[in-house]
Amino acid sequence: MSTPGDETDFHNDVIRQIRENGAVDGWFAQFDMLILHTVGAKSGQPRQNPMAYQKSDGDEIYVFASNNGKDTSSAWYHNALANPEQVAVEIGSARFGVRVRELHGAERDRIYATQARRFENFAEYERKTTRKIPVLGLTRVER
Repeated sequence: MSTPGDETDFHNDVIRQIRENGAVDGWFAQFDMLILHTVGAKSGQPRQNPMAYQKSDGDEIYVFASNNGKDTSSAWYHNALANPEQVAVEIGSARFGVRVRELHGAERDRIYATQARRFENFAEYERKTTRKIPVLGLTRVER
């Protein structure tokens, strides 16, 4: 059970704003936002996480397992890799399945650097941790 002000309440409020307005107000208004649907790697339960994403020049979009610069990756990242066939995205009124791939090497570095140049908080996350923050590419698929 959540208490006022906890992370669950915060995420639920952001999800509500995305669904009602197609965007989030306040500090998050600067980001393109989506809702990532995954299935828990351990629990098998559906999960939803609001997050900023980066558009590509093609069909792929990128999400970042920054976990606010903590030394462990976000749970959604592990869930997406554990059950990639069950990952879906909500952007605006559209909801669709996605193919998940983890970016590595120079490609990962280029995409993350773009995000860090655009948004200082992503640069700060990278400075706060010694781990390489994972980047996932998501491409729409028909299921």
